[in-house]
Amino acid sequence: METADRTLTADVIAALTYWPGVLWGGQKNPPDPVDVTVLAPFFTEVLQGLPWWNRDWKVSHVEPGLPLEIGSDHHGHPSRLTEVSVPGTVGSGGDEELPFVAKVGFAGDRLIRFQAKIGDVVLGPAAAPAGQLEPHPFARVLTGLMDLRGIPVKVMARETARSMSTIHMLRSGQHNPEPLLAQEIAKVLGMSEADVRVIAGLDDGSAH
Repeated sequence: METADRTLTADVIAALTYWPGVLWGGQKNPPDPVDVTVLAPFFTEVLQGLPWWNRDWKVSHVEPGLPLEIGSDHHGHPSRLTEVSVPGTVGSGGDEELPFVAKVGFAGDRLIRFQAKIGDVVLGPAAAPAGQLEPHPFARVLTGLMDLRGIPVKVMARETARSMSTIHMLRSGQHNPEPLLAQEIAKVLGMSEADVRVIAGLDDGSAH
């Protein structure tokens, strides 16, 4: 599923951007109410775009969320990006239901990103083509932390005594750090080794 190719309908945009009592509470002339029930089938359709999603499970209920407008022109996105987290429930039509939260980011009528949390599991669009391993989530976190701190690949490579290609592989998800490298990365980032180990999936309780 490629979320960037999905266009949002006017009804879905209205439901994502207006929540009575959240944005308009206390105002004398709030906008007319909109039909937020359109979001349940919309979220179900997006989830069913995941090749491994069980189609018996559907989003059965949504509740008000809080839209946030984010001024950003990074990653080629338009300058005005709206992000909203919508809570609700998902179920298979029987007695079993799980809590559901959809995190949606969009600009204009273009869906930029979609992530759902169902119970304790976080779901999102596949980043790799079918038949290929998904990049380790450490890659995205490492890239974000390095960029936030202004640490170039060259500096990370030098400070960890690794090649630049190794750092590029870490940032692209083709490689995950071993415990020693996680320790060295933590020092460069100014973070605790324990935190980096958890992010890298090395939180096995053993000491290194």
